Amino acid sequence: MWPAILAVGLILVVFVAFQVRAHIADTFARQRAIQQTQLRLEELLRLEIGEQNFIRAYTITKDPFYRQQYEASVRQFSDGEASIRRELESEDLAATIGSMDEYSSAQSDWRREVAQPMLEHPNAKPSDIDKRNKIYSDYEEQIANAIRVDLAGRNRQLASDAVRQLNRTLWVSALLFLFFGVLAITFNALGARLGRKLQRERMTTDILQRAFRSEHIELPNCLVGSAYAAARSNLAVGGDVFDMYRLSDTLALILIADVSGKGVDAAVLTAFIKFTIRGIALRRRDPGAILAEFNTAFSHTVDNPYLFVSMFVGVLDIESGALRYASAGHDSAFVRRSSGVQQLAVTGPVLGVMEEPFGTQIVHLTEGDMVVLATDGLTEARSRRGEMLGETGAMEMIEHSSQEPQRLADELVAKVRALEGNQLRDDLAILAIRLHAGTEHV
Repeated sequence: MWPAILAVGLILVVFVAFQVRAHIADTFARQRAIQQTQLRLEELLRLEIGEQNFIRAYTITKDPFYRQQYEASVRQFSDGEASIRRELESEDLAATIGSMDEYSSAQSDWRREVAQPMLEHPNAKPSDIDKRNKIYSDYEEQIANAIRVDLAGRNRQLASDAVRQLNRTLWVSALLFLFFGVLAITFNALGARLGRKLQRERMTTDILQRAFRSEHIELPNCLVGSAYAAARSNLAVGGDVFDMYRLSDTLALILIADVSGKGVDAAVLTAFIKFTIRGIALRRRDPGAILAEFNTAFSHTVDNPYLFVSMFVGVLDIESGALRYASAGHDSAFVRRSSGVQQLAVTGPVLGVMEEPFGTQIVHLTEGDMVVLATDGLTEARSRRGEMLGETGAMEMIEHSSQEPQRLADELVAKVRALEGNQLRDDLAILAIRLHAGTEHV
């Protein structure tokens, strides 16, 4: 009799624990999505201010560069707005969607009644336009504040739901304790630890993603696209990183690296890589010298002998199209031209293994050429039959993808997912840079 009762109790406790875990995990996922939406809203406000600044700069200088920047901000605003709307619809925030409609309508009216007249007549007296601009800015700020309040309210509600669920679980566990004794106490402790672990994982994930997120900047004479897809892991962080950094008006640092290992150790190392390379590049402009100095710093800083890094560092002259680069064992670097795809040669060993010199090479880019950098999640992708894509397959995939960098980056991730049965085996980072009008071959 008692074995049967204990078996029933065990099944019941396990069932409750899994239900609670699923509910809390879903709640945390929704909280992360709301927090991302809050960040996107602030980015939208930054783009709104950027549009105003670019319009003013254009009327003062008549420089078409600022008009182009204004138009680019308009496109980014549209993309950000669409992303926010999707999350609001998924959370069924009807009132907030209405506020977003008002905000979008106000911004469209501002472009029509303020921005467009200033673009068409940059020499006109700005007094009336400035007044309308102030009215629209104040109105949009009021709407944005309302949206902030709504998102914060939903975030608090989700947090309260998680707390209520945890409290409910504690009551159920207490009842089970009365009925099943020591068995119930044991599973209640497991459930509490599960809740704390989920909370720690959520906090760790949020902090790491903010600290180690790879982002690209916009460059004159260039179109830039990027993508990052994480394989399934405990904390959804890994050792792939890319970075773009303006060194001067004409020079830009380009970086992509792949750290051996996964998890927190590898993710922390990506931050070390990004900011150390930036610091070295501000003093040295030769990619081979940058890698050599980093390799020395790496060996004296990182104590783990099992960690090593493959890395590609380039310094791109955005006016001439000259790309000087060095590659530390990083063979997933390509240039796509109208004549086909070229793999960029490795110029030295991986970092953290030995102190060797790193060669610097130069490749000249002309209008329409695209640099495509990836981590080994691309070349080492395998089909469900175990066949590796390899450099040749990666080059064919790049050649038959879009000519627009962002679409190309997204398409490569999608193709790798499809190849591997919709489940990535390894993290994958893509950075694509295409030269357009304004560059000349030197």
